[in-house]
Amino acid sequence: MNTLAYADGPGPWILLFPLIWAAVVVGVVTTLRRTGVWRSRRGPWPGPRPTPGEQSPIALLGRRFAAGEIDEDEYWRRLSVLDEQFGRTGKGGAV
Repeated sequence: MNTLAYADGPGPWILLFPLIWAAVVVGVVTTLRRTGVWRSRRGPWPGPRPTPGEQSPIALLGRRFAAGEIDEDEYWRRLSVLDEQFGRTGKGGAV
């Protein structure tokens, strides 16, 4: 009976099993990377975002100006650089 099943060889369906396993592995790796469980530093995702308790550079600059550590000219000069880098203004130009 077994000789009839494999008379012409296993056939092209034998390729189906490696393709299914490859799809499962790719799906699991993709899911783990997108959920952040397993994320490579070289991946296309940005680094960790600051939590609400952390200070943004613009807020830190404002606190330094308010405390008198830097003068107004220094404040505006550094703020213009930070605006270019972090984009404080929105599409309409509103702050």
